[in-house]
Amino acid sequence: MPRYKAVVEYNGTDFEGWQSQPNGNTVQQIIEKSFLEIQLNKTKIFGSGRTDSGVHAVGQVFHFDYEDKLDCKKILLGLNHFLKKKNISILSLDFTNNNFESRRDAKLRTYTYKILNRIASPAILENQVWHVTKNLDFKLMQEASQTFLGSHDFTTFRASSCEATSPIREITYSELQKNNDQIIYTVKSRSFLQHQVRSMVGAIKFVGEKKWSLKDLDEALKSKNRNNCATPAPACGLYLENVEY
Repeated sequence: MPRYKAVVEYNGTDFEGWQSQPNGNTVQQIIEKSFLEIQLNKTKIFGSGRTDSGVHAVGQVFHFDYEDKLDCKKILLGLNHFLKKKNISILSLDFTNNNFESRRDAKLRTYTYKILNRIASPAILENQVWHVTKNLDFKLMQEASQTFLGSHDFTTFRASSCEATSPIREITYSELQKNNDQIIYTVKSRSFLQHQVRSMVGAIKFVGEKKWSLKDLDEALKSKNRNNCATPAPACGLYLENVEY
C-alpha cells in the first residue's frame, strides 16, 4: 500500500492540540475530515509528535497510507481548499518509503518560542507571542539558555501528566536572538517531554526579570523536582519549527 509524507503548518489558537480526542477539536481530526471532503476514503494520519492546545506549527510532519496511487499535487490543492478556513495549510505531499514513520524516524526536532517584550499589547501578533511588559535582561537570558545544553534529567521541566518513560533528554541547541522588541528562543533535541519547552522558557524568563539567578536555574534543573519549576510560558508563543530525518 502506498505511503505518503506531508508537511503542514497551522495556527493552533483554536485547536485542542494535534492529537485526536474523543470530544476534541484537534488538527489531526480536521485534516482527516478533509480527506472525506474531497471524496477520498477514511484516512488515518500519523504525526511526528503532539503539540498542545494553542501551540502552532510551521513544519509538522505526518504520514499516511492509502490504498490507491494518488495525484499528490491534485490532492494537495483539494485538501488545502477545505483546510484554509481552519488556518491549516499542507505545504507538501509526496510519496515516501513504505517503512517511513514520521514519529519514530525523526532525528531532530526544532521548536521556537516568541516573546514580545514591550508595554504596548500586540495587535497583529495576538495569540502568536507571549506578551511580557516587564523589561527583560536579554544577556542574562542568553546565559540562562546555555544551562540546558547537553544531556540532563528534565524532571523539573516536565508536566506531571507526562507519559515518557525517561526524563533524560539531550539538548543540542539552545539559543536566544533579539529582533527589536521580540525575543526568539530556538531549541533542538531529538525529542522533548510534555511541556518541557514551555517550562524551560518560563525559567529563562524568570532569570530575565531577575526573579531567579543563574544559580537558581541550575539548582532547579538539578533538583529533579517539578515543584521547583518556574511558571511555564503560555502555549501561544510556541512553534514546532522543523522535523529532520
